Amino acid sequence: MKRDPSLDRLFQTILQLQTVDECYAYFEDLCTIKELSDMSQRLDVAVLLSEGLSYQKIMEQVDVSTATIGRVSKCLNHGAGGYQRAIKKLKENEA
Repeated sequence: MKRDPSLDRLFQTILQLQTVDECYAYFEDLCTIKELSDMSQRLDVAVLLSEGLSYQKIMEQVDVSTATIGRVSKCLNHGAGGYQRAIKKLKENEA
């Protein structure tokens, strides 16, 4: 993805949020419910893929298509490393 001042500003505002409640308020204003649902489902898929679950098991747990799982899998394995870093941090915070 090409760096862009508008994206930099967006990411900087996200980095300034300090609580889950602040995130809910900001993202409720910023995104549609569908966009938030899609993003959270993709992260769920990435977490489940990183745990070694099959596409079938993931489809049973998360209401997504095999195309979505395939896209997330491609990004997880051959992307910029964003999912991997986020999942690692998520697991560190859960421990």
